[in-house]
Amino acid sequence: MSEQLPPVILVDGSSYLYRAFFASQQADLRTQEGFPTGAIRVVTSMLRSLLRQYPDSPVTVVFDAKGKTFRDEIYPEYKAQRPSMPDDLRLQVEPIHAIIQAMGIPILVEEGVEADDVIGTLAREATEKCHEVIISTGDKDMAQLVSEHVTLINTMNDTQMDAAGVLEKFGVPPELVIDLLALQGDKVDNIPGVPGVGEKTALALLQGLGGIEAIYARLDEVPNLPVRGAKSLATKLAQHRHEAELSYQLATIKTDVPLHLRVDQIPKPQPDIQALLPLFRQFEFKSWVAELEQGGAVVADMPSTPPIAMTREVETLLSWEAFESWQQALEQAEVFALDTETTSLNYMEAELVGISFAIEPGKAAYLPLAHDYVGVASQLDRKEVLARLKPLLEDPGRGKVGQHIKYDMNVLARYGIQLQGVVADTMLESYVLDSTAGRHDMDSLAQRFLGVKTTSFEALAGKGKQQLTFNQIDLEAAAAYAGEDADITLRLHQHLLTKLQAEPELLKVFSEIEMPLVPILAEIEQTGAQVDAQLLGQQSQELEKRLAELEAEAYELAGETFNLSSPKQLQVLLYEKQGIPVTKKTPKGAPSTAEEVLQELALDYPLPKVILEHRGLSKLKSTYTDKLPQMIQPSTGRIHTSYHQAVTATGRLSSSDPNLQNIPVRTQEGRRIRQAFTAPVDHLIVAADYSQIELRIMAHLSGDAGLLRAFSAGEDIHRATAAEVFGVTLEQVSAEQRRRAKAINFGLIYGMSAFGLARQLGVGRNEAQAYIDHYFATYPGVQHYMESTREQAHQLGYVQTLFGRRLYLPEINARNRMRQQAAERTAINAPMQGTAADIIKRAMVKVDQWLKHSRISARMIMQVHDELVFEVKKSDLEAFIQGVVQPMESAAELKVPLRVEVDYGESWEQAH
Repeated sequence: MSEQLPPVILVDGSSYLYRAFFASQQADLRTQEGFPTGAIRVVTSMLRSLLRQYPDSPVTVVFDAKGKTFRDEIYPEYKAQRPSMPDDLRLQVEPIHAIIQAMGIPILVEEGVEADDVIGTLAREATEKCHEVIISTGDKDMAQLVSEHVTLINTMNDTQMDAAGVLEKFGVPPELVIDLLALQGDKVDNIPGVPGVGEKTALALLQGLGGIEAIYARLDEVPNLPVRGAKSLATKLAQHRHEAELSYQLATIKTDVPLHLRVDQIPKPQPDIQALLPLFRQFEFKSWVAELEQGGAVVADMPSTPPIAMTREVETLLSWEAFESWQQALEQAEVFALDTETTSLNYMEAELVGISFAIEPGKAAYLPLAHDYVGVASQLDRKEVLARLKPLLEDPGRGKVGQHIKYDMNVLARYGIQLQGVVADTMLESYVLDSTAGRHDMDSLAQRFLGVKTTSFEALAGKGKQQLTFNQIDLEAAAAYAGEDADITLRLHQHLLTKLQAEPELLKVFSEIEMPLVPILAEIEQTGAQVDAQLLGQQSQELEKRLAELEAEAYELAGETFNLSSPKQLQVLLYEKQGIPVTKKTPKGAPSTAEEVLQELALDYPLPKVILEHRGLSKLKSTYTDKLPQMIQPSTGRIHTSYHQAVTATGRLSSSDPNLQNIPVRTQEGRRIRQAFTAPVDHLIVAADYSQIELRIMAHLSGDAGLLRAFSAGEDIHRATAAEVFGVTLEQVSAEQRRRAKAINFGLIYGMSAFGLARQLGVGRNEAQAYIDHYFATYPGVQHYMESTREQAHQLGYVQTLFGRRLYLPEINARNRMRQQAAERTAINAPMQGTAADIIKRAMVKVDQWLKHSRISARMIMQVHDELVFEVKKSDLEAFIQGVVQPMESAAELKVPLRVEVDYGESWEQAH
């Protein structure tokens, strides 16, 4: 199951600017000095409403740029009749921008295009990245962007419009809105349309014949109706084809605009309270000022308690006397926060520049060790300082807290220090409390829980190529920044620990699952995995050759050369030149060339099949065979990934640089990548994998008698399901019946509909529905579990794993039915996926403890989904295989047995 992502909110600032101004004209709101504030108040109120309604969403506001756009070049009369901006509104534009930015919302303005085009491009990018999109606008032109994943919302009158709403309002679906505007014209934007064709005529044409292209291809079928200035409607259309096509071009929102902000860079708003307060005071928004001063949550992520006064004393330790005084204070502290400052985010290359400490709120120190700019003050010797700190940092009885402390562990390990006694990581405290609440970095947590805007690294060191590394930062500024990190971390820990202590189940997840895993993951990262660069290079050359063959094959099938990576060229080739039926359209209304569409077309047409294979192999080459050799760390000769505990909503680990979770295993070429993960001399790779763990968890959670019996008897669950659904004995189940049963077993726990199952199995929808009905009749406990889980999710707003981890569902009671249904599907699957994540994390802790107490020479080197991968000395292989199963299978007590399958080989691929 893919992780549920919050919708991206795109606000049409230009639309709301004018609407807010004219909506507030009657009230004529002004400050005591006469400054107009009506538009400021309405726009701000609208944004506050959006942020409260979608508290977890990334948001941006888009405005029109000054000057002409490409549409003015096409048609100089475009919007020519629009009056200039009223003076009272012009005065309010800059304050509106200032308030939006203080709310933590980026403003996007792109020269040469309109706000609509920027929003259209962002909407396309977002849907391609599996985000739902909410476009906040009052502009009817935006209806053309509505799709299965794009909804319009008008916050000023609290209305939403999905595809059905577009059809109801305009009489045509979203994909024909452009055609409607092109035929009837648009007086507001001065789009000419076809003279004499009004709304009723345009609708009759579109509903009867299709879009403009179809209408002009079928002019002989146009009803013989007299219209102004022509004998017939067909004649009128023919005479003014140029105007129709020009109008279509003017009305079409672009979705391929080059942008300065990509959709995955849009942040979740983090309001700057200290910036908002003076603005609200300036424009005399008294109730909002009072709410802010009282800590009211008037915008997303505003704290429910007044901001903490951040008085802070930071001492820079430049003498041995000062260092020894702080060393003694740290040794006496019950718990202290620490944070390392380094030259790189790559833990395998980062040089330690300094360490900051905090022993109580407001009292911090910075210990600089390697600042080396010209004129820098003399600093204590790093080697000697670390030697003196080593006993304290390695003392398991001295409590330490940090923010993403695994990074600090890895950095200190490079200097021979094994950090121990870590009692808390504020990132994980926040993550366990609510994995979906937003980002869990320190800046976000400080804003969310303490109401504090921290100093960003970019503010300290600059941006881009000119950015300084920490060793180049002025000592005074470095001390303030590093001291703030330690101080905020300690304050966050005190705040978040109180919240966790109020939820015993969550505290247990934090203390028994997440925190024990931190040093284990750090050790896995430091160990790394051996890869064969030469083999990868050979595979890369073979892929290059195969890609060339596929290109030649595609050119032959197409009858011409083209760019296989160009959606536009593919659209023309597949749908226009080859006449393949259009099964799905993009948000803009163009025929889709997305992967799932090509997969469906590939069943019947050869060119989409070739294009799909080319895409897959090209990604494999660029992501793995070309890139992995470049990621080998010179100092170890191995690659070192980073594991992330606080990213997915369900508790699953993810990895990056490289992403080991996404190496494909369903294709031969993908499996060959695993051949390059090899064992060192005299060792073997061993893979220990949970068998059908999510189905076993389903059996446990649902308590279904049929599933419990099948698993307890050790039956092949897919064969058992096939026997029940198809009414045959176990021995009579065919390979095809087992395949279908497997699709049903996994499909239903992922919330697959009859339509989805029909597509996957290649059968009719009625037949797929019959399979589902028979499945639920066979396993009624599963259906009861699904229904009760949905009900619980709606009531509580979350579901739980077997171990008490909460999986919040922000969209479970959304007004948009599609988003609510997606949340319900997540509610059904999340307890299984989350429990599976908890089980393998518990297994890692148990296996680590077992290895540390055994004499077996083995190291855990990877965790991938439900699988643990080890390097094991050949002489210890038998003992390892016999020993590793018990801690893994005892990681949870289910009503059915957990089963672990173990295999080995010279490479990761051979271990499967």
